[in-house]
Amino acid sequence: MEIIIGWLYPKLMSTYGDRGNVITLQRRSQWREYDVTVLPLDQNSTPQDIRSVDIIVGGGAQDRQQEIVMRDLQGAKADAIKDKIEQGTPGVFTCGSPQLLGHYYEPALGKRIQGLGILDLVSVHPGETSKRCIGNLVIEVTASRLARELQAMTGIKPYLVGFENHGGRTKLGTVEPLGRVVYGLGNNGEDGTEGAFYQNAIATYSHGPLLPKNPFVADWLIVTALKLKYQQEFELSPLDDTLALQGRESMFNRLKLTSSLMING
Repeated sequence: MEIIIGWLYPKLMSTYGDRGNVITLQRRSQWREYDVTVLPLDQNSTPQDIRSVDIIVGGGAQDRQQEIVMRDLQGAKADAIKDKIEQGTPGVFTCGSPQLLGHYYEPALGKRIQGLGILDLVSVHPGETSKRCIGNLVIEVTASRLARELQAMTGIKPYLVGFENHGGRTKLGTVEPLGRVVYGLGNNGEDGTEGAFYQNAIATYSHGPLLPKNPFVADWLIVTALKLKYQQEFELSPLDDTLALQGRESMFNRLKLTSSLMING
């Protein structure tokens, strides 16, 4: 059985080490003896390439690179991305990628960058003199279906740990937040929300990168992709996540957030 990971614009949207999300998905699939192909989705890709993938991964970008991406991601390519997300293809989108999926992003300088309008959210940079949202980030997953499915996998209420570094502030419309901020600033530092969740797409400002610090989310993406592709139930074989769990516990201790509820096993 094969999993095809679509990596959105790896040369333009990998600002904060989010390639670690791709590597984590690739390795955790290979360790379970699934065949894995990592397919770059960039200026040379076709709409058919986009439609062939089983998981989509998008990272962060500077404003200039994000504008280049949006100029390329038009027409049939944009339709292919929209169709994949609407059909339930799982994905993880960090920093600039959620802005790309929203209605628009207004940078500190320059013109508004129109998004794909898949997620009902807008992002606005408040200006060059405004402080960036930087630091460790911990959220409780509150997106109802995702929270239930993650808790069913781990047996514990799901908390995510990461690192945020963004200038834009995101405001959600009707789209469901990914979670509630426990530590950090999240979408905008005001309403306590972080990220968004739609169909099977996870949008977040959480770098770190996200999946090595929260491997159970990687497993959720993998099993969701397999179920959708092969139309049958899957149960992933367990992996030794001792180091990842120790890292999470160390971060919770450092932030004085230690709780048995927060250490997923």
